[in-house]
Amino acid sequence: MLELVLPLISRTGLSPFLLILLIGLTAVYVIEMARHRAVLRRLPNRIHVNGTRGKSSVTRLIAAGLRAGGIRTFAKTTGSAARLIHTDGTEEPVLRRSAPNIREQLAIMQRAAEEEADTLVIECMAVRPDLQKTTERQIVHSTVGVITNVRPDHLEVMGPTMENVALALSSTIPHRGQLFTNEGPFSEFLRARAQQNSSLCHVTTPHDEPSPDQMDGFAYVEIPENVALALDVCESMGVPRATALEGMYRVTPDVGATRQTHMSQNDKELTFVNAFAANDRESTTQIWRLLKMHEGGDRDAILLINNRRDRMRRAVDMAQIIAEDLVADWYVIVGDKASTFIDMAARYGVPRNKLVHMGRRNPAEVLRKLFDLTQKCGTVMGIGNMGGFGMQFVDYIEQERSRDAS
Repeated sequence: MLELVLPLISRTGLSPFLLILLIGLTAVYVIEMARHRAVLRRLPNRIHVNGTRGKSSVTRLIAAGLRAGGIRTFAKTTGSAARLIHTDGTEEPVLRRSAPNIREQLAIMQRAAEEEADTLVIECMAVRPDLQKTTERQIVHSTVGVITNVRPDHLEVMGPTMENVALALSSTIPHRGQLFTNEGPFSEFLRARAQQNSSLCHVTTPHDEPSPDQMDGFAYVEIPENVALALDVCESMGVPRATALEGMYRVTPDVGATRQTHMSQNDKELTFVNAFAANDRESTTQIWRLLKMHEGGDRDAILLINNRRDRMRRAVDMAQIIAEDLVADWYVIVGDKASTFIDMAARYGVPRNKLVHMGRRNPAEVLRKLFDLTQKCGTVMGIGNMGGFGMQFVDYIEQERSRDAS
């Protein structure tokens, strides 16, 4: 061994310690990659789900649809709370000892292989363009890529333009595989990128979406385009659409999924809609329309807007969105810098007397205020951010619902 190392020390000028360390690290990397290649051979179908919105939902929908078709499927979501979904449909949280790192996908794929899964459905956990590329090309090596949509978010990382976002997301398109995406402004760009990778591209259109009657089978508010996209993927793998849809009805929704919770207090009724995870214009207004909150009627429409000090760029967007697209009876502001948000919204044209400052109040106080603002019946839609107060409020609502049911 010394006969090999000593000439290297002489040529490189590195100290013996640094050179031996470099050789050791290289050896560890080579061994790890060899092990991972063996894992890849045991997972013939690898579906990598990326996009701006709906990744966790689509990951769960695809996995549920494939399991309904008899395909042994293991899945992993990142989302509001990362989860492993085993081949029998049970799930467990992803436990982390430090900050999220794309290296955890290696261990996830090992788990899938150990459960003898035929198919892995894995949500992309990277935001940085270079890490998205690394995840696909060095870890997942997908046979099927899914890009749910291209929307304005994380522009400070993937931007500054929407073209930059589309380019970043396209880095998870497989080589010599298939890409599935929804019809949108960048679907033709993604098709061209797929062709460059020698992959086929399938674009899901609104005509492929389930009917309103079929969507009624979901126990939570699901987006029709998410379901249509997942159905196309399942059908490509041999699962009939009707079979896959039945399986999707039984899916356990992500923590950040849009759910409705009905509550009553004295003679008032309130429906809370958790849309905190929908924090861009298109997603937020899409849910607003699905709930028919834009139609008015005899129910008070209340927006609960969760603001975060580390998401002030998003706060500016939200202030403009509620002024231009979401006409409500009341706008209740919670979280950080509520006064700043109220000033921004007022400048965009939201009547100041409809903006209610609840700032750092706890969930119980906020819920009491929401009932106070409701005349008889009301619908509250939570938007802005899932983190911080959003998660606290959702947990509190669930506790209240469980207590009322017992």
